[in-house]
Amino acid sequence: MTVTLKEVAEKAGVSRSAVSRAYTEGASVSEKTRLKVLRAAELLGYHPNALASSLTTGRTKLIGLVSNNFHNPIFLEVFDLFTKALQDRGLRPLLVNLSDETDPENSVSMLRQYSVDGVIVASSTLPASFAKAFRDAGLPVVHSFGRFSSAPDVHVVGIDNVDCGRMAARALIERGYRRIGFLGGPQSATSTQDRLSGFLGEVANHPKIAARHSFAKAYSFDAGRDEMADQLSAGAAEAYFCGDDVLTVGALAAVRMAGLHVPDDVGLIGLNDMQMARWEGIELTTIHQPIKQIISSSVELVTAMLDDPARYPEARLFPCHVVDRATLKAKIEP
Repeated sequence: MTVTLKEVAEKAGVSRSAVSRAYTEGASVSEKTRLKVLRAAELLGYHPNALASSLTTGRTKLIGLVSNNFHNPIFLEVFDLFTKALQDRGLRPLLVNLSDETDPENSVSMLRQYSVDGVIVASSTLPASFAKAFRDAGLPVVHSFGRFSSAPDVHVVGIDNVDCGRMAARALIERGYRRIGFLGGPQSATSTQDRLSGFLGEVANHPKIAARHSFAKAYSFDAGRDEMADQLSAGAAEAYFCGDDVLTVGALAAVRMAGLHVPDDVGLIGLNDMQMARWEGIELTTIHQPIKQIISSSVELVTAMLDDPARYPEARLFPCHVVDRATLKAKIEP
């Protein structure tokens, strides 16, 4: 049988409202009374009902964790870190899958049904309008891995994707490649657009470098493999920035299936530095995205907004760097 609040009150010799206050953060209750309640609860095996307490406090402690790319293994790491960080702060994640979703209002309606206290949009491909829709509905929201803006509508935490494109192009040029390519994710994704912009911008500074670009249908292994196979059949470039590690792993598979070698025949560099990138037999040269710092900052912001919903939106960018492994040639020394 479930132990009730009334039984705890009788065991502790206090009122039911005293028990309720003992479990309500910030409520007025003496330390002596609180300890009596906790001892009685422990003896009886009582655990407070989080849903019932939300009726008293007006807070569910639920945070909607929204994403749309569940085919990309990097999000296993992302969700693991997000759920732990939220739980460490006494919050509970409510995971929402927006794959193939095009109308943010459907997501807003669903999360309002669950009375979430805040929302984290964890996606580099969803447009800014998704996060803004939550804000317009009066929900505290943070867009993690979102597109940078100097005047954002909502809090944005992520990286400078344009600079990452420049960084990738420089890495290829410094290693002696002269015919280079960009193999991006979906063309509609803002992350793809920004990475391509930076890539081509850097190439423009080097007149002797020839560049091409193409797009995969999704940020997935299959899409990366298929797009690289098309590139190889048409005459591949010497090296590619694939824009994402899972695309790069797919491209690596296509190169090997064609009987070619990486990096001798085709060089590859990705972005994210997911755990799989370090595996033996893969060993991707990639651009490290500081995912832990992005997630920690995102959780910090959404937590702060629970107490200050009108907090002015800010954009937080974290620096990236190239991690050298086995899929690019060594740098050419000057």
